[in-house]
Amino acid sequence: MRISNSIRRMTILALAAGTFVAPATAFAQSQKQPPQSTAKDPFQAAFDPARASSSGSYLAARHAAQQRDAATASSYYRAALRFDPKNNDLLERTFISVLTGGDIDEAVRLADRVLLVNRNDRVSRLVAGIRGVKQRQYGPARANFAQSVRGPVTDLAAALLSAWASYGANDTKAATESIDNLAGADWYALFKDLHGGMILDLAGNKKEALKRLERAYKLDSGAIRVVQAYGSLLSRQGNNDEALKIFETFDKALPRHPLVLDAIARIKRGEKLAPVVENAQAGAAEVLYGLGSSLGRRGGEDLGLVYLQLALYLAPQHPLALLSLADLYENMKKPQAAIDTYDRIPESSPLHRNSEIQRAINLDTLEKTDEAKSRLEKLIRDNPGDIEAMMALGNILRSRKQYEDCSAIYTKGIGTLTSDEKSNWVLFYFRGICNERSKKWADAEKDLKKALDLFPEQPHVLNYLGYSWVDQGINLDDGMKMIRRAVEQRPDDGYIVDSLGWAYYRIGNYEDAAKQLERAVELRPDDPTINDHLGDIYWKIGRTLEAKFQWSHAKDLKPEPEELAKIEKKILEGMPDDTATTADKGKKTGNGG
Repeated sequence: MRISNSIRRMTILALAAGTFVAPATAFAQSQKQPPQSTAKDPFQAAFDPARASSSGSYLAARHAAQQRDAATASSYYRAALRFDPKNNDLLERTFISVLTGGDIDEAVRLADRVLLVNRNDRVSRLVAGIRGVKQRQYGPARANFAQSVRGPVTDLAAALLSAWASYGANDTKAATESIDNLAGADWYALFKDLHGGMILDLAGNKKEALKRLERAYKLDSGAIRVVQAYGSLLSRQGNNDEALKIFETFDKALPRHPLVLDAIARIKRGEKLAPVVENAQAGAAEVLYGLGSSLGRRGGEDLGLVYLQLALYLAPQHPLALLSLADLYENMKKPQAAIDTYDRIPESSPLHRNSEIQRAINLDTLEKTDEAKSRLEKLIRDNPGDIEAMMALGNILRSRKQYEDCSAIYTKGIGTLTSDEKSNWVLFYFRGICNERSKKWADAEKDLKKALDLFPEQPHVLNYLGYSWVDQGINLDDGMKMIRRAVEQRPDDGYIVDSLGWAYYRIGNYEDAAKQLERAVELRPDDPTINDHLGDIYWKIGRTLEAKFQWSHAKDLKPEPEELAKIEKKILEGMPDDTATTADKGKKTGNGG
């Protein structure tokens, strides 16, 4: 039985305008990722940028780029460019690697060189435009943005950035026209209303600003920046009750968001909330952050990196942009880069604590588990009600198979709960897993049932509880129904499909088991356990050569050591003849469902 990778982690930011999902670390390590090596790449170790040849530097740069290591790639590309400064292809590669690596001052200089060679280079135009905004040269900025368009995302970015440049030049009319005249995909509307509203808010046209921000809120009441922009304007207009309602509604849907809790506390103290952005430069940074965070989550890592790095060039301490960048590094399996980014979040930010939690999770990924645990334990000592830190610590302990300890920390977290909120299901689910692994089935079953009470039909809980029943030969009918309902909700989740196949195997229905396990392998071809399961069913139905092939494949996929020994034995000896199936055992003991 496997915990699905689809529940691996809840990203820090979600939805088009950058919605922060709370608790930030609820799913941070529900599925342990392979540790990331901290050793230096031996290929790179063979080269020193200061002494390498042109070809050596170029090869090292290409290798680093393939490894998504922009900082190292830019170092070697710059070294190669010094050998061959008139190589235009090399110049463009150097520019892009420097830009994604975050050295924007150097990227600006390289952009100027690229534009001398190719005046139509769109990325260079974008960078030149951003420099113009930072230097308050708004006319040249708009001209460069106009030449940076080439598709839906860049068209939207250019229009919004041009609008903020127009606002910076004290031309609010041109700013709003730049936004209103933009035609495109339906999803443009949220960005257009949000940024149009923020511009009009700063320009003093509160009535029109409220209209636009209200429209944005109706489009997506779960977008944190929309909520902040709309709620803060309501508070400054003296409508504290409505502002409080906006933030409290968000808190009910996505509890404990630090920025929302901070806003609620300020409103209750009678304070007026500041605008989300204060000037044109901050507004442009907001455009880049919103698009960059969205792109990073939707598979556009390279452009997402560019936008987020440019956002931080304009607003170096933008906490949400930093969190988005760190999250993107995590998805790229660059934990040290993520840690370095989290370190940049100011201690004064309400999001600093969340960055500390994520920092600890990445330390654990780097096998610095003791340091990770120490940091989380300190957070909990400083704030005994910090349920996100408890969740993160529990997840680390669970991934390290310290089941007694993780059960204890989840219990501590459960002790802080004051109501039966739906979002609390995950605490009971994870504690149930720890109790089941600790051979405390009665406690585990109680936790899993409680999780389902809080979140009926939650597929991962259905999968875990249903499989556990089938595996023990109890409640067979109910268990199979639960697993089938989980598969109906997650038909493309290889781990849940594997559970259904293995459950069929356990009750002796080998034909259906083979069908489901073959499907699971299609969905998760690189998982050793699923391939091992398919080998077992092939052996049972007499397809012995195929069984040994699957076991050999499972062996190559680096299973856990205890599983590896079992697989190697099956490759050599095959499987012994079983006596009774789970269903038979259940009937013999009187425990059948």
